[in-house]
Amino acid sequence: MSHKLAKCLLDALEACRAIIEFTDGYTFDNYNGSQLLRSAVECQFEILGESFNRIEGLDDTFRERLPEIGSIIGMRNRIIHGYDTVDNSIVWDAVQLYIPKLIKWFDENEGLCFE
Repeated sequence: MSHKLAKCLLDALEACRAIIEFTDGYTFDNYNGSQLLRSAVECQFEILGESFNRIEGLDDTFRERLPEIGSIIGMRNRIIHGYDTVDNSIVWDAVQLYIPKLIKWFDENEGLCFE
């Protein structure tokens, strides 16, 4: 595995961990009412999506291992290019439902990801 690919994977994992850390103990109402918290989480989603975007450029078979990569890149694109149409409830649902699954995927594929 190239150094660049390993770095992008590590960046993606760290972004997931940051999202969990930032939102731990908070509710959707807390999230929705805090521009600071929303900004922090959205920034990590941008890093996560950009990391996966770069990974696809480095390894065109990666989507086979993680089919959700397209949705993650799409969320990054929405946050960056459609910032004024971001639905906070969709972001919150991703935080609650998909980020823990993604961290589990990293744990289960650690050898594959960081060899």
